[in-house]
Amino acid sequence: MKEAKILSIQVGLPKILNGAETTISTEKPWTTSIFKTVLCGPAWLGKLNLDGDAQADLTVHGGLHKAINVYPSEHYTYWKQELHLSEMPYGAFGENFTICGLLEDEVCIGDVFKVGGAVVQISQPRQPCWKIERRWGVKDFSLRIKQTGKTGWYFRVLKEGYVETGNAFALMGRPFPQWTVAMSYVIRRNRMTDVKTAQELAQCPALSPRWQENLISMK
Repeated sequence: MKEAKILSIQVGLPKILNGAETTISTEKPWTTSIFKTVLCGPAWLGKLNLDGDAQADLTVHGGLHKAINVYPSEHYTYWKQELHLSEMPYGAFGENFTICGLLEDEVCIGDVFKVGGAVVQISQPRQPCWKIERRWGVKDFSLRIKQTGKTGWYFRVLKEGYVETGNAFALMGRPFPQWTVAMSYVIRRNRMTDVKTAQELAQCPALSPRWQENLISMK
């Protein structure tokens, strides 16, 4: 496996914003923590999140299985060109870890990594929501992310510890090599037409409970 490491760490707390923070200034105030601040130096990674980080809507974000939002830096060039942006800082997708060396088709559900003093495990692909659209003023942004498969993923924390920018990811285990993050996202998207494969993925014990439920739901 090629070298993989953290390029940047971001945290943010929920706050009420108005349209001035986006390109759509006429919209109503909203509560979000998608605007993150870059951290310098070691940060404590606990079971639920990094110190200084929290989620605005705990019904769909955060929790034990979505403690850390991860996004590959390799996708940034594509999105800057796609959105015609000259600048797009790390943390633009609301991610906690901006990383390099790992992509959605190279990592699998259940992969366990040591990073800094912590141990983390991939729990599910990311399902981007409307807030990233409002953040960038692009109404179909979440759909475009889903269509490209450049979604990123979530880590659950198996062992708490300090992490910092530059820490390398050391693969400790890959119990389910058949379920890459990229494939898992496609399976979820096609769960109505390929019920058998969706049910098989739903049996993966390392997959987050919410995704297991969604894979077998007919809604």
